[in-house]
Amino acid sequence: MLEPEVNIEIALEHGLTSEEYEKILKILGRTPSYTELGIFSVMWSEHCSYKNSIALLKTLPRSGERLLVSAGEENAGLIDIGDGYAVAFKIESHNHPSAVEPYQGAATGVGGIMRDIFTMGARPIASLNSLRFGSLDDARTRYLFDGVVRGIGDYGNSFGVPTVAGEVYFDESYQDNPLVNAMAVGIVRKEHVASATAHGKGNPVMIVGSSTGRDGIHGATFASEEISEKSESKRPSVQVGDPFTEKLLLEASLEIIKEGWLIGIQDMGAAGISCSTSEMSAKGKSGMSINLDKVPLREKGMTAYEIMLSESQERMLCVVKKGYEEKVKEVFEKWDLHCEIIGEVTDDGLLHIDYQGERKADIPAYELVLGGGAPVYNRETREPGYLKEMRKLNISELPQPDDLRNSFIKVFSSPNIASKKWVFEQYDSMVRTNTIVGPGSDAAVIYIKDTNKALSVKTDCNSRYVYLNPKLGTQIAVAESARNIVCTGGIPLGITNCLNFGNPYKPEIYWQFKQAIEGMGEACRFFKTPVTGGNVSFYNESPNVAVYPTPVIGMVGLVENLEDITTAYFKNEGDLVYLLGDDFEEIGGSEYLKSIFNLVKGDAPKLDLEKEGRLHKTILRLIRKRLINSAHDISEGGIITALAECCIINENKKIGVSVNIPVKTREDLSFFSESQSRVIISVSPEKKEEAESLLDLMKQSFKLLGVAGGSTFEINSKYKFSTDDLAGLYHSTISSIMNV
Repeated sequence: MLEPEVNIEIALEHGLTSEEYEKILKILGRTPSYTELGIFSVMWSEHCSYKNSIALLKTLPRSGERLLVSAGEENAGLIDIGDGYAVAFKIESHNHPSAVEPYQGAATGVGGIMRDIFTMGARPIASLNSLRFGSLDDARTRYLFDGVVRGIGDYGNSFGVPTVAGEVYFDESYQDNPLVNAMAVGIVRKEHVASATAHGKGNPVMIVGSSTGRDGIHGATFASEEISEKSESKRPSVQVGDPFTEKLLLEASLEIIKEGWLIGIQDMGAAGISCSTSEMSAKGKSGMSINLDKVPLREKGMTAYEIMLSESQERMLCVVKKGYEEKVKEVFEKWDLHCEIIGEVTDDGLLHIDYQGERKADIPAYELVLGGGAPVYNRETREPGYLKEMRKLNISELPQPDDLRNSFIKVFSSPNIASKKWVFEQYDSMVRTNTIVGPGSDAAVIYIKDTNKALSVKTDCNSRYVYLNPKLGTQIAVAESARNIVCTGGIPLGITNCLNFGNPYKPEIYWQFKQAIEGMGEACRFFKTPVTGGNVSFYNESPNVAVYPTPVIGMVGLVENLEDITTAYFKNEGDLVYLLGDDFEEIGGSEYLKSIFNLVKGDAPKLDLEKEGRLHKTILRLIRKRLINSAHDISEGGIITALAECCIINENKKIGVSVNIPVKTREDLSFFSESQSRVIISVSPEKKEEAESLLDLMKQSFKLLGVAGGSTFEINSKYKFSTDDLAGLYHSTISSIMNV
């Protein structure tokens, strides 16, 4: 088939700039073929090259005591958890595909992140997600929400990995551009860790898994542009997933990794064969000679361009030790999967791509990849003009509610606060029988079989805070993730991130991004939680609006003793209920301000990292000395919301509480304040003195609020709510909207 003649106009249509096209001409010393242009366009897209973010990402802490691979070196982060085991974890976005095809967009997001885990040699044991949508009053939002949740549930449930935690937020800024971030966690014996590399001249290169079709072509490019009216026409750029094939691919891949027959293995995600061949070659300082005639195809008449750029799902590229080809084929045939030798490793650093008797591409692999010849930019920054106006919040001008009881009910039943039961009941959270603490908790806890340990996992980000103060808001996202891990009895180990922002070519957007990176770096260095990798998703905006800057933090922690596992809800009648930490009546960016006044204004709450760190150490000591029965952090909705959740989130045994919440200036401000570094704990009466002595020793501020018991939530002898009524509100809000 005759390929179009390449020129600057075609290059621009592929999303390349004129400067980038000139750079390609210089690298090759000639005009690229159409296939070569396609390869450069996807490999130099934002999605693959990180060209507008990598310079800033390199400022993040990317190493640590337990970290086994540096950030970005492999398919996922890897941290040593002792006993010969390591945890592999990563989070990635599938925002644009989910905006036009929510079911398949979300499903293939789950499939892709799972492959990143098992190409490390790790068996996936848990899935998490972070989801953002527009207002549920909107019919299209409900369509997107329903499709995304079903896509995540159907793929994860069929694949056989529990979805154990996540978060869902609703805000008008996500109306046209929902965010779908998928995270996966796996366990691997350290001696079975695999690498995404290619070396050893003559070693065979094999494609394994599904056949290749036209689905997903230019998916990486699609993810590197803004959502618009034309986006609906990009449905062919959304891949189609098959979880049952992926399950077979998982078992086959882990088997050949364990046998030691591989040099390297990499998932074919964004940019398909183009990405896996170039990245593995560049990492191994080698090259590859590939014959596309050998690639199993499921559509007739495919061109070299289409085969190289296809993002068909459930495929891997394997570099096999010479002499083990037949053994590898036997394994994949046993699992009823394609396994074909499509080329071999070379030592000249080039990608040689042949098809139907013609040389279609000759490109230096190093010039294609992140950290190699791919472009790197430092964009212009400018503080957004909206900030000055947004931060003007005169609390004294806010009218006090006539009926604070009604205000609480409105906040507590808002979709951002209310239980996400409608969501997580569609997920299998117990498959594989490792889940100890599941969805709806501060963080999920997953048992590590054959040990006395567990993993605590969490995703977190309050994007309103980041919108109002990108640096501080991102620090809070890291701190709250760590606080949630600690409240379960875990030690924070490291993070992965999914950085969702608008167009980086806009100085205000890039300023938000740069500030967020600074805040993340400072917080991660303080908590000793290195950034193990992740994903940058730019261009999350439509002609109408950019999304709130949303740097989602995915954190993993280690519970070193199963007896330390702690949950959020009250356990016993008569337990004493304490507040740890101080309130400063901070409602900037709060759920109260949004729900009651429809305002997103003010500044993010203050964060003192030293105080936050002391709180974490205190909680862990209380847990290890068996001095507390529950721990629940105070976040959206303030102390009144946190206390109500402690009463009702265990639906099998609701326990009320009578408390006296200190009021500084106004009830509403004290009740709904979202001041940081605060946790609700419960203590058995006989352990009161010992617990308070430890709190004094740790110089941790605290206050005895009241006593758990009964079937009502009573505040300051003034407001009383039935726990049954609160549970009904909390658990039915979203389902009543979605089941209409």
